[in-house]
Amino acid sequence: MRRIITLLTDFGTEDSYVSAMKGVIISINPDTTIIDISHQIPPQDIMAGALILSQAAPFFPKGTIHIAVVDPDVGGKRKPILIETDRYFFVGPDNGIFSIVLQREKIKQKIHLTNKDYFLRHISSTFHGRDIFSPIAAYLSLGIEPAVLGKKIKEIKELEFKKPYAKNGRIIGQIIHIDRFGNLITNIDEGLLKRVFKNKAFEIKIGGNIIKRLIPSYSYAKKDEIITLIGSSGLLEIAKRDADARQELGAEKGDRVEVRLRDTAF
Repeated sequence: MRRIITLLTDFGTEDSYVSAMKGVIISINPDTTIIDISHQIPPQDIMAGALILSQAAPFFPKGTIHIAVVDPDVGGKRKPILIETDRYFFVGPDNGIFSIVLQREKIKQKIHLTNKDYFLRHISSTFHGRDIFSPIAAYLSLGIEPAVLGKKIKEIKELEFKKPYAKNGRIIGQIIHIDRFGNLITNIDEGLLKRVFKNKAFEIKIGGNIIKRLIPSYSYAKKDEIITLIGSSGLLEIAKRDADARQELGAEKGDRVEVRLRDTAF
């Protein structure tokens, strides 16, 4: 029996939304284990939700059911969906929130959730997290077959974001997330850096700033130094020790990041 259900939302914890979802789940399956990934996703920030889900989901055991609800178009035309992979189930809105995590998964089937027998009786147009996604996840945890929950579909929505690319010995990427510490997380992964630069030293330009030091961890940074490192998700990050790199550099999500061999003019 599948018993672990995770929750990721932009609901925060001050209101009743998260507890209502949990109440629905344990009313259907009292034996399930519910784990919060995060409820502090910035409101309506689907990209942030997608990134954080992708960082946490792979560390859960096989059979885990992941609910992700960052849903600015709730009640609109977007579909409620279930995605089954070799390892997990993902339940939430069809708005791209699963785009990143699915890059490392082998998809078995995609289902448009249409069988109202597995929804709550009364469905709010503004709270599908409680009325559709939570009961669906709970029934999955009891062993209900995904096929009875709706109809198979071929396509789901992908987030529209630029992937990093290499050109003329340079990598062009962008900031895709800024965490609560002000660290700037880029879409440039460690594998791409190694393929382009091998073991050669590189430098990074963001705005009018050039950063030349790549360090193994924050403890190697000097006080007030702007540095780069490979974060726990395998992505290149820009940080300032004990401070906020976002404020220091005036950076925002979507800002361009350039990487090339050190001491080469940008």
